[in-house]
Amino acid sequence: MSRVRWKAVRPLRHRDYRLLWIGLAVALLGSGLWLVALAWQVIELGGGPVQLSVVTTAYSVGLLVCVLFGGVAADRLSQRTVIVAADSVRGAVLLVVAALALTGLLEVWHLAAGAVIIGAGEAFLIPAYTALVPRLLPPEELLAANGLEGTLRPLAQQATGPALGGVAIAAMSPGVAILVAALTYLFSAACVLAMHVRPEPATVEVDADAAPTGLRAMAADLREGWTYVRRTRWLLASLLFGTVFVLLILGPLEVLLPFAVRDQLGGDAREFGLVMAAFGIGGAAGALLISSRKLPRRYLTVMTLMWGVGSAPFVLLGIAEDLWVMAVGAAVVGATGSAAMVIWGTLLQRRVPDHLRGRISSLDFFVSLLLMPVSMALAGPAGSVFGVTAVFAVAGIGPVIVSLLVVWLGRMPADEIAHPLDHEDHSDDLITANA
Repeated sequence: MSRVRWKAVRPLRHRDYRLLWIGLAVALLGSGLWLVALAWQVIELGGGPVQLSVVTTAYSVGLLVCVLFGGVAADRLSQRTVIVAADSVRGAVLLVVAALALTGLLEVWHLAAGAVIIGAGEAFLIPAYTALVPRLLPPEELLAANGLEGTLRPLAQQATGPALGGVAIAAMSPGVAILVAALTYLFSAACVLAMHVRPEPATVEVDADAAPTGLRAMAADLREGWTYVRRTRWLLASLLFGTVFVLLILGPLEVLLPFAVRDQLGGDAREFGLVMAAFGIGGAAGALLISSRKLPRRYLTVMTLMWGVGSAPFVLLGIAEDLWVMAVGAAVVGATGSAAMVIWGTLLQRRVPDHLRGRISSLDFFVSLLLMPVSMALAGPAGSVFGVTAVFAVAGIGPVIVSLLVVWLGRMPADEIAHPLDHEDHSDDLITANA
């Protein structure tokens, strides 16, 4: 058992990865603070679900518009520089928003404008982080690194950050929480700046005279990645499921949950922070549990059903009148979703060719978030027209039905039999054009 625990934290032996991981941990705390502060700042300004939908939609638009450019930047520039720039911009923007909030000058449109830039910064940061990690660690430690991040993200962003945000808001104000979030992003940038290694982006060997440049190069790279996705049935089915999944669950979670806490529980930022903390703790437990075992034999089916069937407790979030019931529902959703993400990250590493991994990661991010703005924009009005309970019911039941269809139409059971993955397999044997 001790050997398993040691293996799980082995990547932290490497100084540069340790700095990157510490920076990520603190920045994720800031993102959790920002999540809670944003919702309660809108409420403090007199806004409701529609106004919060506008602000969260602005964030998702910034993320979606810039994500493909972020993927290209991660391939063509120093990933370290991209991460430092993204965190610095996010920190500077939140400093301005915090100053406006603390001086009483903040308006909802300021939050929306800041959210666009925060989303754009994240669109550049995530592909760069994904591309940088394999350059800091040996291949045999990448799975452990995925487990570390899979545990860290829900603990920091979805549990500790929101809980601290709720306490800060209740004790002081949303503006103070936003200020702390700004400082976390700047701290993350400082950690990455302190790294000694400056790995250069990998490039695929091509004929220099024949290689396209500029926009042509970007289009050619993306076209090759999209061609691979279209030819790879399990990947295409998973990405299409992710698109529908985001449409069904993200808007209710981000927009309507604060109002469910307020109206059903009579709660405030503290109760909301506790529900989000339960979501994050469940996510950390799910990631830790799945990464401490062998990959499931039916890995595609298990992954898809964890996302789909694991969303059923969303129904509870729309009807719960007790804090513990809502917290348990959130914890189950967090656990299954996070466990599925660990499997997904492993599949991208083991079943996607090295030279396509960056582009597939970028396309994954883009396609998965394609309907994020729609989900954010519809959640508020849908909650007002049909009621929060009805919207959460759709968020809980819809993914169950869609996941069963995807497993069947994507022929996932047959694919799993044809491509077994266990700890003794060699990933090179599993990389084919039609994996």
